[in-house]
Amino acid sequence: MSALKDVISLKFKTMQSDGILLHREGQNGDYITLELIKGRLSLLVNLGDTKTHPSNAQINITLGSLLDDQHWHSVLIEHFNNQVNFTVDKHTHHFHAKGEFNYLDLDYELSFGGIPVPGKSGTLSRRNFHGCFENIYYNGVNIIDLARRHKSQIYFVGNVSFSCLEPQVVPVTFMSSSSYLALPATPGQDEVFISFQFRTWNKEGLLLSSKLHQASGGFLLYLSDGKVKISLHKSGKALSDITAGN
Repeated sequence: MSALKDVISLKFKTMQSDGILLHREGQNGDYITLELIKGRLSLLVNLGDTKTHPSNAQINITLGSLLDDQHWHSVLIEHFNNQVNFTVDKHTHHFHAKGEFNYLDLDYELSFGGIPVPGKSGTLSRRNFHGCFENIYYNGVNIIDLARRHKSQIYFVGNVSFSCLEPQVVPVTFMSSSSYLALPATPGQDEVFISFQFRTWNKEGLLLSSKLHQASGGFLLYLSDGKVKISLHKSGKALSDITAGN
């Protein structure tokens, strides 16, 4: 569809920190990509022919943070002449493309959730989106409604369903510094396997500990200056510290 003004809006939610949300590409290497990178949304506008458009050949605007929190987030992209408004959750970035945005030579095809036609784009190293979309509108047209009614101008690749399944997550929140969970030890056990996910605004705090028995030793897993550290102790051996993450 051709229009003087392009308006694209959608809502998404995901637990993945990386993925392509939107891609549109032309024959000459021009493209627009909306991508989730480490929980932030990046809008990349690329004018492929740098000889024709030597200045401002690439624009990259990043908005939002922690967008991989399995909550709905809204996105709005408005393009009129050389003015572009990029909005994520009511935070808007306005920018001008110095007139060259007018020369974007784009095919009239939009893809949501990934990049079609392998080998066509220089952005193929990036991941497809894994999560839910709702209310995808392109110039007022409800794209998901067209897809649900199997209209010929829409096609799917891969596994897609018209529902948004919630992951089976059972969270627990420690409301004060004195609250914790305790699990009784199993006598004679010489191996332990523990896994969990956590989120906090605090840079310090004890995550996990086993009681330090003189005979068998134990460990502490804790946050220190925003990094995860583990202290291991065994009887007769010195305390060893390992740091990971940031």
